[in-house]
Amino acid sequence: LPKIDMRLGTTLGTNALLEKQGVPVALFVTKGFADVLEIGTQARSDLFSLNIVKESPLYTRVVEVDERIDSKGNVLKAPKLNSLKREVGELVKNGIDTVAISFVNSYVNSIHEDQVSECLLSSGIQRVIRSTDLSPFIKYLERTQTTVVDAFIGPVIDDYLREIECGINKGSLHVMTSAGGLLPSLEFRPKDSLLSGPAGGVVGAVRAGRLAGFSRIISFDMGGTSTDVARYDDKYEYVFEHHVAGAHIVAPALSIETVAAGGGSICGFHSGRLKVGPESAGAIPGPACYGAGGPLTLTDVNLLLGRLKKERFGIPISQSSAENRLNELLEIIKKETKTTPSKEEILEGFISIAEERMANTVRRVSLESGYDPKEYVLVAFGGAGGQHACGVAQLLGIKTVVIPEDAGLLSALGIGHARIERFVEMQVIQDLSIVGDRLLQFFEELAQKAHSKILKEGISDSVVSRQVVQLRFFGQDQPLSLDWEADLETAFTSRYQQLYGHIPEVKKIEVVSIRVVVSSVVVENSNNNS
Repeated sequence: LPKIDMRLGTTLGTNALLEKQGVPVALFVTKGFADVLEIGTQARSDLFSLNIVKESPLYTRVVEVDERIDSKGNVLKAPKLNSLKREVGELVKNGIDTVAISFVNSYVNSIHEDQVSECLLSSGIQRVIRSTDLSPFIKYLERTQTTVVDAFIGPVIDDYLREIECGINKGSLHVMTSAGGLLPSLEFRPKDSLLSGPAGGVVGAVRAGRLAGFSRIISFDMGGTSTDVARYDDKYEYVFEHHVAGAHIVAPALSIETVAAGGGSICGFHSGRLKVGPESAGAIPGPACYGAGGPLTLTDVNLLLGRLKKERFGIPISQSSAENRLNELLEIIKKETKTTPSKEEILEGFISIAEERMANTVRRVSLESGYDPKEYVLVAFGGAGGQHACGVAQLLGIKTVVIPEDAGLLSALGIGHARIERFVEMQVIQDLSIVGDRLLQFFEELAQKAHSKILKEGISDSVVSRQVVQLRFFGQDQPLSLDWEADLETAFTSRYQQLYGHIPEVKKIEVVSIRVVVSSVVVENSNNNS
């Protein structure tokens, strides 16, 4: 192949996580913390369920290491490395050659993780993932879970990328991250890929919206099983912790909300009411109209209402199969309620339920964050986005809907137009009144690191696209993310008031962390394969 710049977004990591199809992993933790992931936050997944079934852990075995570092980074007890070599023999004998290491307080001093890593690699372990390489921040639970996830799905994704690289050995491979930017495959970490597909859709939607002359955009990506929405207000909204497939991940990502409502969502009748999803017919058997014995889905509902043209499908469509499923449902409703609603009434009811659920998801990224969706344009894409965009917009009071020409391919198009990007981060945890004057210096130092990384790829033009600072009131756990400005105290209190409607009595503000995002200025796209 000629020299090309190939870009890739992948859901492989998410699928491996959902299906528990990773590799056997041993988790090395500080002595006394073997159950840290099983205990978690002790929050119940379903508050009112009498039978909570906990998911099995991703790791195969836990090894407790007798070491300790205090909160200031001082070594209290060094690990006995010779004893670890015996553990390695047991691991290798049981087919475990991947290890995740996460020690208490290693974010302030990584010496023990470094020492244990060197010992493991020299004793036969093939792959070692250290928590401080992935998330050098406070919060031991989240740091540990992120490390285990990266170790669990890492070899699966690495093998996939290496296989692709074999076909483009004269070119370069960049991979889309959950934050909507591109990283070279050698620097890419599996934990950064879990939302790369939806992130590509957001980038594509933003491009389509801006080309249409809008800067305040809500992306609406409706596919077969779910709908993803995100808000863009002349800049992307990031989160630095997110949940994927039940795992808590510490990694930059675009703020994307998802609802289990798509073209394949199953439409049924339960407990005296109509229901849409969250179950999906999937690709096999698919909607009833595909003729493979599938259930009644939202796609069938659109077909029966005349909102879909079966001759426009690339496969044979069986309208009679969809009608049969609807008739079966009507019989169930008649038997349970002793009423006989019309077909149109039931079909329109399913549409209303689905669109209200999707509108609620848009409200989560707008109204719940203090923004009015009426001030935004809705960019609808995905295989089913155009069918429901107007209904959702009407519920939200949105007056303009943009449907791109490449609506079905917009995620791939977004990957093709994404910029090469680097996040560089630093934990602070200091009083704003003390550290505020030094923040600009910190930002400049981080920016230099990010620029140098992009420069090594042969890209001479790069810009600081964002300077993000996380702040919170003392005594609180969750920070707010703000773009850096001179008067941070006023900006923070104003945003806090906008979001929560009050200001707490304790007004001492703490700087939790800072991040710099540096992006390439121009990415050539003429030869991209997405």
